[in-house]
Amino acid sequence: MIVKTKNYRLEKKVYIRTAFKNVLKQQWWVGLIVLAVASGYFWLPSWWWFFGVFLGLGLYLLFWWIQFYGVTQLEQGKMLFERFSYEISSQQIVMKLNPREGMPMKWDQIKRAKIGKDFFVLYVSKAQFIYLPFKIFNTDNERKFVTSILKTKGFVK
Repeated sequence: MIVKTKNYRLEKKVYIRTAFKNVLKQQWWVGLIVLAVASGYFWLPSWWWFFGVFLGLGLYLLFWWIQFYGVTQLEQGKMLFERFSYEISSQQIVMKLNPREGMPMKWDQIKRAKIGKDFFVLYVSKAQFIYLPFKIFNTDNERKFVTSILKTKGFVK
């Protein structure tokens, strides 16, 4: 079976939010560094420990936000925000600009996937992913088929 979706353009705000959450989940260990540095307060009590920790954490978060915001502004990132329709089968995903032009993507290029309450996200890398809201599927059976593919491939449980 091949699932053919409606045309969809990824919004820049959705991209920034999803990519930012992905990085924070992957780099959870930064929170441990924050706690370790803040625990310096017990060694030498001073409010400067907390000031330094929050300043560093703020700069770290700002760095990643700027990275993802920059992708939305650069010419190289424009392709992420084109209007695509998708053809999804158990062998591959084809991202189509129009009926003649498309880019196939094998399932082994997908690193992991997530099923949200109203979307699928297929992660290719830290900053690249395919965001598929449920509204682009024509029927509920198509959405269930994509869910079964993700389960079969071992991306979700």
